[in-house]
Parts: sequence; C-alpha cells; structure tokens
Amino acid sequence: MFKSVLIANRGEIACRITGTARKMGVRSIAVYSDIDRGALHVEMADEAFSIGSAPAADSYANGEAIIAAALKSCAEAIHPGYGFLSENAAFAAAVEQAGLTFIGPPAHAIQAMGLKDTAKALMRDASIPVLPGYHGPNQNEDQLAAEAARIGYPILIKARAGGAGRGIRLARNENKFGAALASARQEAEIVFGDGSCILEKYLPNARHIEVQIAADNFGNIVHLFERDCSIQRRFQKLIEEAPAPGLSDASRDRIGQIAIKAASAVGYRGAGTVEFIADVSEGFDVKRCYFMEMNTRLQVEHPITEAITGVDLVEWQLRIAAGEDLPLRQDQITKRGVAIEARIYAGDTASGLPGTSRITHLRLESANARVDTGVREGDVISAHYDPLIAKLIVHGGDRDTAVAQLRQHLRSSAVLGIATNLPLLAALANSDAFSQAQLHTGLVDQHREEQAAQAPLDHIALAALTALGLASHPAKSDPFLSLRGWRQWSRAVYTCKLDHDGGTSTVELEQHAVTWFAVRVNGQVLQLQSLSQSGDGRLRYEAAGQVKSAHAWQDGAIISIHLDGRTVQFAVSEHTPLESSGVQSGPALCDAIVAPIQGIVRLVNVEPGATVKQGQPLAVMEAMKMEFTISAPRNGIVAAIHAVPGHALEPGAPLVTLKPEATVLTVRIPTPRSGRRQHR
Repeated sequence: MFKSVLIANRGEIACRITGTARKMGVRSIAVYSDIDRGALHVEMADEAFSIGSAPAADSYANGEAIIAAALKSCAEAIHPGYGFLSENAAFAAAVEQAGLTFIGPPAHAIQAMGLKDTAKALMRDASIPVLPGYHGPNQNEDQLAAEAARIGYPILIKARAGGAGRGIRLARNENKFGAALASARQEAEIVFGDGSCILEKYLPNARHIEVQIAADNFGNIVHLFERDCSIQRRFQKLIEEAPAPGLSDASRDRIGQIAIKAASAVGYRGAGTVEFIADVSEGFDVKRCYFMEMNTRLQVEHPITEAITGVDLVEWQLRIAAGEDLPLRQDQITKRGVAIEARIYAGDTASGLPGTSRITHLRLESANARVDTGVREGDVISAHYDPLIAKLIVHGGDRDTAVAQLRQHLRSSAVLGIATNLPLLAALANSDAFSQAQLHTGLVDQHREEQAAQAPLDHIALAALTALGLASHPAKSDPFLSLRGWRQWSRAVYTCKLDHDGGTSTVELEQHAVTWFAVRVNGQVLQLQSLSQSGDGRLRYEAAGQVKSAHAWQDGAIISIHLDGRTVQFAVSEHTPLESSGVQSGPALCDAIVAPIQGIVRLVNVEPGATVKQGQPLAVMEAMKMEFTISAPRNGIVAAIHAVPGHALEPGAPLVTLKPEATVLTVRIPTPRSGRRQHR
C-alpha cells in the first residue's frame, strides 16, 4: 500500500478521500489555490501545497503544478477525485511518466470514453445498444440540422467532450435548433476546448440508471449494483438512490452484466460508472435501456453504493492502484436496504442565480445520516468552483424508512447567508411522485409546474419586511428615523414582489406602528407585532397570538428565511424601498447594468452606440458551471461597455451603461404667406 497520496482536488471530495487515507494509515497531501488557503480540506490533510491562483485553470486544473507539488512532497500516487483533471487522459499519462501512480483507469481507457462519439462507437461494436442519434465527424450546421430532422425532435445536443451536465442543450423543434447548437458549442469551447457536438434523440420522462463497476489489473471486473439518478435539474443530479426502485432481480443482473461488458471493452481498471438512459414510457425494460456514457472516475453519488454494500470505494481505488486484487468477487457482493442521497447546492432555484456568499449559519443534521461536506460555517462559496455545499446520505431497511429519514433530515437542515436548493429538495422529497417511486428525468420540472401552493405566509411576510428594511428597529437616537412609516393623513403602505419556488408573490404591507404591520398576500392577511431583529439575523415576532423565532439573511436581491424547520429563498424582483428620510419611493430607472453574481464575463453581445430593446441580451456571465444572460431592463442606447470577456467580476460591478433613447423633436415652421413682409 502507498505511504503517501496527493489529492488533486478540493472541497467535499478531497475531505472524503482524506478520511479514508487516514483510516488506512496513508499520509494525505492536499493542494490549494490562493482563496482555499484556509479551506477544510487543507486543514484535514497531513500537509498541503499551494498550486496557484483562484481560477481552476491556474490551480486545480493545472496538471504541471499538481505533479510538481506531488514530487516536492514525495507523494507516491495522485488521486484526482472527480471533476477538474479526473478524466483527463493527458494528465493521467503525465502522472505515470513522472514516476507516480495515477489512482484511476489507464490513460487509454479515459481517452476512449472521454469523447462521446468514440465511446458510442465502441459500445456499438461491443453490441451494447445506444440511443438513436448522430455521432459523426461532420460539424456543418446544415448537416447537423438535417441529421436532427432525420432523428426526429426533440433533440439533445451534447458536447462530444462534455461531462457533468455541461455543453448540453435541448432543441424541441427545428426553429430552436440553430440557437441551441450555437449555445452548446460556445459552452463546450469555453469549458472543454472542443466545440464539436453529437446529437441524440431526447427521451422525455426517461430514467437515468447507472451501474457502479470496479476492475483490477488481473482481469477481474464486478458491479456493485445500480443507482437511480433520474431526479435532475438542468442536467445536474439532485437526488439519487440505490438500488434503483422497481427493477426485477433479472433486470438488475442483466444491466449489471452489460456494464461489466462495457468496462471490459475498454480494458478498464479502478472504480467507474456506466450510465444508461431508459425509455420507461411502457415501463422499465432492459431492452429499452441505452448506453449513454462511462464516467472513468469516482461518482459524486458513490456514498449510496457504499451504504448498501458496506464497501469503501475509495479504499478499493487505493488497493487496486497499488496492484492488489479486487477485495471481493461478484458472488460476495450483497446489497442491504435502500440509500438515498440529496445534494445541497448553493444557488437560488427561484431566480436561477448561483449563491456566492458567506455561510453565516450551517446546520446539517447528522444523527442517523451521513453528511459529506467540504465547508464550515463562515466559509465563502466561490464562483470559481462547483457550488456543492454538502451531500446528505440516509440509509434504511426499506425505501419507506429511507424516504422518511430523508424528509426528517432535510427539515432539520438549515443554511443561511447564502441561497441554496434546500427548499426544492424538501419539496421533492415530500412529493407524492417521489413517495411512490415514480422517478423520471422530467420530475423536477413537472413538480414545479404542478406546485400550486405558495411559500408559507409567514416566510413571505418576513422576506418582504427584510427586503424593505423594515425588519429591524430604527435607531432610537434619531427621532426622525423613529417615525419611519409615519404619514399625516394615512398609514404607510409598501409593496414588494418576491419570486420563489412556489411562484411569485406580490406583497402589500401596511404599517400601523413601528413594529406592527398588516401583510397582504394573494388575499390573505397576516398581522405581525413586536417585531425585533438581532445582529445574527434572528427575528422574533408575534402572529395570531403566538410568539415565533426565525432567521433572515439577505445577499443582494436574494433573501433566505428559516422558520418552522423550513428555509425558503426569495428573489426580490420589485419593491418600493424605505428611504432613510422615511419617504416612500418607487424603483429607479437605473442606467448602470451591473453583474448580478460573482463570475466571469464570457461574452459581450453589444457595442457602444447600439440601440437595444428591453429583454435583449447584453452579456453572458459564467459562475459555478452555469451560464447567465444579462438582458436589457428597458429600451435604450449603449453609452459604455465596462465588461471585458475573460475578466472576473464581483456582484454589483458595472457591465454596461445605457442612456435613454434619443427623442426627436419635430418643430414645424409655418411658411410665410405670400405678399406679406417679414419682420425680424
């Protein structure tokens, strides 16, 4: 076994690998970028080395810097984790050439499975079914459009070098194809340096099934059962479970054997995952289960496989890389119970914006659950890296028990100071479809469309009060501020519009006294009295004869309210703010268009002097593996451009300045009547 291993990653997975290394008595060596100097994975490791600045290209994706750190630390092997360089064949080869061991598959297997077109060709040659599509080399737009028409809409456009949900666009009809292809190519070029794409028939409401496999250097390959990863949003997995519900033993064994066959076809070694997409329009049938791709690394959702098998997959990776046999043969691998994983991400599901701020309060329930995380309370979530905060893993004797545990732990978990997807996870876990294991890739969108219930009234009211600056007491030393809300002839009334997972709420607040409000939302009225707020965001108030406590935190236009075991994130879309003078004012028509997030400018769509219309794209920013288009809030003329493609910006930094459209004033000068003398 190795004496020392360098972990070429960060965050949750780096902490996870360090834990197993420590258990095995292996010295763990961390690497870190400038902004990760005080990160949890650095603190946990036996030693750590700086490898560059914050951008991933300068640090965690810089293979030369990582290998140099490994040699300097006298590490014997490098574990890539997932993401970054984990599926980079050139990096795997460079590690071996430096005299180190790469803890993963051989470079040729990574290369074979790294490009989706060649991977599908290999699978076809191995008699493994693949989805109807186009995987050829011709990248001419007209040719691709013709192929899409042949396959039949809707069509998925995928970056051939893609992964982790990047470079994927859905074209529902031929009118959408051109724009979707251009967008997929642009992201693929930026992220993977390869804008080539493949086309696949899109299966709505399909099931995403993946099989965990492991192979040693002696030709032994096993599967460790399957996982269902169908609950996704924007092609990013949210909730996974193992084993996949609803599969017969015969189907389970058959899909496992297909995965082993796929791994054998590429000469695989180490831990990996073979992913399938299943057409379940007529129920699950292995004959309608198609190879999608092979992930030549450890998967994010590997803990649920560990839970049902009792296997430590990281330990297996280390032992296989060290030249040992597989610890177990196929007939020795058994499954026990049901495990479910929920991924807690930073980001607001109402506005679609990522969360990039400091975590002020972190409570992740851990009794009877496993929590894998790489952050602590007080840490900052950076736009430079993946937005994963934590993974919550539960394990029960049966599915009903596991689902009940998941609901309890999600209800007890709270993350404040930053927007997260916790409300969406809780809503999904409590949905009838999830309870009945009616899992498919369209479940998240279907659930959001069917979710008629608004967020709880108390949450909405507190969010509106926070947005308007009315949740805290005014300074007693200023007699004028203490009269905020005072009007000579009527009570002060404020309005606020909030976006959240349940939809949009228009809120009207009528102030009766400094800490007494009547809140109206969609015909419902809530009276709040004795409102007070402490410095840590804690709110105490009385409503309907009951004193309650809540937590509120605001990050720009995003507000988090935690109350009654539930956290709801709101995006403030419109409001009439409370001025320091106590005078009510409407939203200003601002000329400066600013960055709504911390991220990198990828594209500027306009030029100085251009006339733009409301809703026209001005710029594209990227943060946490997602692209965001900033559009013109009104008609106008581009007065100045401040954004530069490739530059990183903080929230509030200017992107574009607009000026009002020129108004042409036409003056008609009457023609003098003939025969009359003109006087000056």
